Amino acid sequence: MTAAPVITRIGTTKDQLGESPVWDVRTQSLYWIDAMAGLIRRLTPATKAVEEFQVPPPLGSMALRSDDGAILALRHGFARYDFASRTLTRSASIGLDHPMLRLNDGKADPHGRFLAGTLHGGRAPDERPLGGLYRLDATGALEQLETDLGVSNGLCFSPDGRTFYLADSAKRLMWAYDYGRDGPLMNKRVFVDTDSLNSGLDGATVDSEGYLWSVLVRIGAIARFAPDGRIVRTIEMAIRHPTSVSFGGPDLDVLFVTSISRSTNLSDDHPDAGGLFAIEGLGVKGLPAHTFIAR
Repeated sequence: MTAAPVITRIGTTKDQLGESPVWDVRTQSLYWIDAMAGLIRRLTPATKAVEEFQVPPPLGSMALRSDDGAILALRHGFARYDFASRTLTRSASIGLDHPMLRLNDGKADPHGRFLAGTLHGGRAPDERPLGGLYRLDATGALEQLETDLGVSNGLCFSPDGRTFYLADSAKRLMWAYDYGRDGPLMNKRVFVDTDSLNSGLDGATVDSEGYLWSVLVRIGAIARFAPDGRIVRTIEMAIRHPTSVSFGGPDLDVLFVTSISRSTNLSDDHPDAGGLFAIEGLGVKGLPAHTFIAR
């Protein structure tokens, strides 16, 4: 019989909207953000030290760069951030300035670009979402890959990089696409429909076996999905709203989880809400995070 995983709160940080955890294998540290506060946090588990870096809120997501900085998705555009000098350099804009539209979840791809999708809140039932999914390369060139996304989330890639996953939390659907170095997304198909689980998916990651892990943000749980979309494991959390997941630790076998205390639409009065968590004893390992190639 497999032992139950151990869930531990790490430190005492309390995010309004924790998101975008990413493990840096080079420095053995974990980065994540408080999207509402515009904070990047960096945890060094060996010393338990937490550093904070302030950027303009809201902050949708981040990925690490090959030169030890980060690439950020801000409200309506992208920026580079240098941790040593704490300087922000703005890059491409998505060209839309709407008060209810902002960039949301994002990930670096296997080829060193950064993908991020938008969130368009406050829409009328018959109003089509603005924005979509965007891909930024090292030259600053920006291309739009997808449209009609209400709340984009769950961006991640299969171990071989040939399958891309993308969720719309509002529609409670996650799709899979064929993915290549160049060209558009291809062969869109439904990977999983989570309506029967009473929640959309939020942040996601893929383990070394090709199984996808994502949070069920409205019911306080984390799910593992097989490559064919079957749900094969569920882990209940004490908090109400986990938000995103990333494997880390020296052996990439710890699943780090971010959470909500009070965001625009969701709140939780649990004393650990908004905390960072580590889940150990899962019996699986993750993969090193892709980085944005800086030039």
